[in-house]
Amino acid sequence: MPGTETVQDDNLLGDYLRDRRAKLDPADFGIVASRRRTPGLRREEVAQRANVSATWYTWLEQGRGGAPSADVLDRLAKALAMSGVERDHLFLLAQHRLPALRQRPLEPVSAQLQRVLDSMEFSPALVRTALWDVVAWNDAAAAILYDYATLPAEQRNILKLVFCNPDSRNRAIDWETTARNAVAAFRAEAMRTGSMQAVQAMVEEMSAASPEFAAIWSDYDLQNYGEGLKRMRHAAAGDLSLEYSSFAVDGRQDLGLMIFTPATAADAERIRAFLSEKRRKN
Repeated sequence: MPGTETVQDDNLLGDYLRDRRAKLDPADFGIVASRRRTPGLRREEVAQRANVSATWYTWLEQGRGGAPSADVLDRLAKALAMSGVERDHLFLLAQHRLPALRQRPLEPVSAQLQRVLDSMEFSPALVRTALWDVVAWNDAAAAILYDYATLPAEQRNILKLVFCNPDSRNRAIDWETTARNAVAAFRAEAMRTGSMQAVQAMVEEMSAASPEFAAIWSDYDLQNYGEGLKRMRHAAAGDLSLEYSSFAVDGRQDLGLMIFTPATAADAERIRAFLSEKRRKN
């Protein structure tokens, strides 16, 4: 019917590549921009920077170049000076998936994200990597979950705390359930990261350190870690039940935010009373 037509674009990848190419300044790449009829880089220049043939790159923009490999997409992203979010979008258009995670060295989170954690006065919250290294936390997490600052950076890892840290292990009310849930969730998340070399190294390290981890890993259970319940013993606040929720950190595919909230009014009161008294003494 008139007026109900929708526009179909079957070449979203080509459109995106042309748009990114047109928005680049040749001078930024040491290219003299004289006598150019159109803005941006030429196709031949992008192809040369990405180490692909100019003919194939032209076909790609025209929607007939075939499916690019991850390696080629990485080179194109670099050639077109794409940001992290632009590179992610390139992969989604070309392969309908995000790129494999790049392993980054442990580094502080942004000051803004740390302020988000600190704003949660009575809810423990932390930020973890794809390999479950804890890289940021708030005061409530240090007081209720674990004082991560007392550990070397390489030991601030959720799996290592569950399996290799006696103090943390003794706090679990039902350790076996906690351990099995953690391994099942880690396996499910690990498969989504695409960074299997780093995951395998982590599994080998944990298996060597803990026969219990090795045995549970071999069961091949899978579980979503998005939400759940953590039951723990706290030396001062008593037995606690905490509900946890996990969230992605926008712009950082390798990071996840975890927030723990009291499961009951009684849990909330015990946590509030303990933290208030602790802050009063400090």
